[in-house]
Amino acid sequence: MAAFFIFEIRWIGARWISCYWTLLWGVAISLSIPKTGIDPIAPCYARSWYSLQSNMHDSIEAKLEEPKPSSHLRAAQQDGSPLSSKLSAYRRESGTRRPDIAKAYDSLVERLNVLDQGQVGPKLGELMPHFYLPDGDGRLVSLPSLLRSGPVVISINRGHWCPYCKLELQSLAAINNQIEQLGARVVSIMPDSAWFTDPYSASNGLPFPVLSDIDLGYSLSLGLIFWVGAEVRRLYEEVGIELEKYHGNQAFFLPVAAKFIVGPDGLVIARQANIEFRERIEPEAILTTLQDLNTR
Repeated sequence: MAAFFIFEIRWIGARWISCYWTLLWGVAISLSIPKTGIDPIAPCYARSWYSLQSNMHDSIEAKLEEPKPSSHLRAAQQDGSPLSSKLSAYRRESGTRRPDIAKAYDSLVERLNVLDQGQVGPKLGELMPHFYLPDGDGRLVSLPSLLRSGPVVISINRGHWCPYCKLELQSLAAINNQIEQLGARVVSIMPDSAWFTDPYSASNGLPFPVLSDIDLGYSLSLGLIFWVGAEVRRLYEEVGIELEKYHGNQAFFLPVAAKFIVGPDGLVIARQANIEFRERIEPEAILTTLQDLNTR
């Protein structure tokens, strides 16, 4: 586990200092504010600090899927089949359209699987590390605040540009009402800044917060980050996936796509942290876990 991430820690430098002290400032102020799950502070992360451009809502799939931008992603989104079937269908079709990217992804997953050995992320029964992260409006959201109202479903996502994450978040949005009826809440965490997460969330009608993991600090604390590698970086740059712009740094790290269901006591009661990011947990499994928790 230590060997897996030792090389990934080198890039943490001066950028972290400003974010660290800014967050400390926000935490200090918020101690006197009643907790409702979202605190109206941290203006340095607010959307108003960015100059939003008219093309902000454009999908990166337009560059990935020529000549028919996003056609099979839209087809998958409209399909009423289980999430796993949608992901598999998209994977097959995108592999046909861009076999070079599919091959690079296969190599990346193979490399990470050798290092993983099933030890990535918090385990069942362990305390979920706390977070204090900004949403799209610059308000800091904390895990302890969310847990005051019940269990929390935490979705760690690669970014607003990732089609697999889009399909997964759409499936979570579809069952959000049921999740809330079971007394739980959903939150998505991704490394993109609010400049990108807020328009994405609004245009896709996501009913839950999408938080920005600044410089992947929280994902690092979970042991969930990895370097994309030279070949994937080259392909991303070729098709216009600008991680350096989305993240605000030149590191080219991403989080492992993961899902954690955290009980009111802060302990992990269900999890999926799969190096194979093209596979995700079914929404029905989340509902079953929450239903079982309510019967205990």
